[in-house]
Amino acid sequence: MDGNRRWARHKGVPTLMGHQKGYENLKTIADAIFDRGINVATFFAFSAENWKRSKREVTYLLNLLGGALGKDVSVLHSKGIKLKFIGDIDGFGTNMSTKMRKVMETTKRNKKGTLVIAANYGGRADILNAVRSLIAANIEPEKIIEDVFSRALTTAGLPDPDLLIRTSGEQRLSGFLPWQTVYSELYFTEKMWPDFSVDDLDIALGDYASRERRFGV
Repeated sequence: MDGNRRWARHKGVPTLMGHQKGYENLKTIADAIFDRGINVATFFAFSAENWKRSKREVTYLLNLLGGALGKDVSVLHSKGIKLKFIGDIDGFGTNMSTKMRKVMETTKRNKKGTLVIAANYGGRADILNAVRSLIAANIEPEKIIEDVFSRALTTAGLPDPDLLIRTSGEQRLSGFLPWQTVYSELYFTEKMWPDFSVDDLDIALGDYASRERRFGV
């Protein structure tokens, strides 16, 4: 969901307003995704590298996340959406991580769709942590096949993404699900995230539908 800060600069408004607009758009696009029958949607909300931003910006982002764990989770729950966080959520502190685990527990039986939020997530860290867990479990090397490794990642139990959309003209993964996206179709758009509309989503889905996926065959 790139381009929140650039959107704000182009509009001549405070940078933090861009993040607020981006968060509101996340809810709009997530609703549209599930309304179209898509079962899983993963949003990269806060990367492990985002801690390097200014204290003011980080605090604002954490407040947005904290606020979302209240009334917005209730709305998701009422719609039958399961919420799952991936990443090192303990890095947010005991209060925040406890709330995250509580909402995952509350919504875990919902069936309409799964909204995955990557928070304090880094793809390399995810892979390294999976390796460490397999070593700690004393699993014999020859038994570590792809399925076994996938179950050690934070995305265990989730399907690999079919389509990855990145906004604002950036054309790289930036640590987003590097193991899981090896066969994902990639779609890049110049639209900044706050301006990425439901119509833009449908264009991306139409582009995806026109592709022939061969998975290396």
